[in-house]
Amino acid sequence: MKKLLLSLLAAGLFTAPSIAHAAASPYVSISGGVGFMTNSDVSGVPNIVTYKTGYLVNGAIGLKNDFYRLEAEVGYHRNTVETWNGGSPWVDEYVSIWSFMANGYLDYEMKDSGISPYIMGGIGYASVKNGWASGSDSDGAFAWQIGAGLGIKAADKVNIDIGYRYFATADVELYGDMVSIGSHNILAGVRIGI
Repeated sequence: MKKLLLSLLAAGLFTAPSIAHAAASPYVSISGGVGFMTNSDVSGVPNIVTYKTGYLVNGAIGLKNDFYRLEAEVGYHRNTVETWNGGSPWVDEYVSIWSFMANGYLDYEMKDSGISPYIMGGIGYASVKNGWASGSDSDGAFAWQIGAGLGIKAADKVNIDIGYRYFATADVELYGDMVSIGSHNILAGVRIGI
């Protein structure tokens, strides 16, 4: 996994100058969808916390040049805790995540079809909060994501994006325990050239 992350980072560093020097088109995007958090390990003990299906929203600004895109993204994820060590969670317990990501995309534009499959990867920072009716704890950690999807041209400078992402962070410390965080996400959104 570390090799994959380093490869994505290196690709981003090498493509950034070429995008900056070429005629890049700016865009904004917003997306939302469902998040299926993976079971969390707690201090090395597997599958201690399970989650209900949650939601996420992302907003981004970026630059597109031919088949490359680079963007800065802010996201919010939230899932309700379903079980804790096989039992009931605290009252109204949830995990929420604010993410701040730098993403890179490779678009394959299929001529005369209006459809562009893409792959993407991103790195950044996440603030993870575990809250419940009477309190909360939070921690920040390195975050990364990878994904793939389709861009569908809806109008001049308007694309509909549909895709999948796997999002994860380094283990976070909550209530004195190290907790793993990961999520499979299905997203739909709109990207508008400006």
